Amino acid sequence: MKARCAVVGCGRVGTSLVIHLNRVGYPLCGVASRSLKSAAKAAEMVPGTPYSTDPAEVTRDADLVFLTTPDDTIAEVADAIAEAGGFKEGATVLHCSGSLPSTIMATVREAGAFIGSMHPLQSFAGADLTTNPFEGIIMSVEGDEPCVALALALAADLGARGLTIETHAKTMYHAAAVVASNCFVTVQDMAWQFISDAGVSEKDAWSVLGPLIEGTMANIKKVGPVAALTGPIARGDVDTIGTHLEKIAEMKPGLAALYKALCLHTVDIASRKNTLSAEAEEALVQRLTS
Repeated sequence: MKARCAVVGCGRVGTSLVIHLNRVGYPLCGVASRSLKSAAKAAEMVPGTPYSTDPAEVTRDADLVFLTTPDDTIAEVADAIAEAGGFKEGATVLHCSGSLPSTIMATVREAGAFIGSMHPLQSFAGADLTTNPFEGIIMSVEGDEPCVALALALAADLGARGLTIETHAKTMYHAAAVVASNCFVTVQDMAWQFISDAGVSEKDAWSVLGPLIEGTMANIKKVGPVAALTGPIARGDVDTIGTHLEKIAEMKPGLAALYKALCLHTVDIASRKNTLSAEAEEALVQRLTS
């Protein structure tokens, strides 16, 4: 018999959980949201599911509660449910924030339930609710032991791969995700702007840069980022980097500081790869910090 679930927060993650928990056999006690319209819309995905604007109404009988509200309201919502007696003794309560540890829900533990977090390492911005967005992704799990065990089993049921992380390291885990996804987009936008200044139209940017990006990603996958590094910094080509800096300062001054910061870290990577002489490393650092 699988755990009876309640979902509090009916955005894309919460609604996706409603749909796919039901599909893999987890009974639903109900869904709740600040907006009755949002709660009703999520409940429609599984006809007959109770819905409410009062989370405690749908969580009281749940063995497993998901809090999928915005990050800055998770603790507040957890506190309110605990105060209302909305957590069953021995229930598992999981929030789905990537950046926050389970310990923000201390009142839940005081109410007799177990606390944890289960973060789907995936972008839900354009998620198609008709397909399973959890299939094949990483679900990062931390918290009380009973929560971790249940969350890992649940991740497998949803078609994901569970990954246990340390509660105290949650912030660094999330920082890694931000750099890997969001900052990657930022760097690509920078490249798009530079290639545009070289006379390549935006519609052709991917056809020009795409093979290089995909080849780099394939190399990182194969040998890791340090061994995958190539280019002028790895070769210690100080003059080329100097020329870049001069032209960027002229044509894209707002991106000059970012380019310097990225290149400085690239010098560190090249140093770890052992491709730089001490003289070249010193010259690059001096050029990038002047």
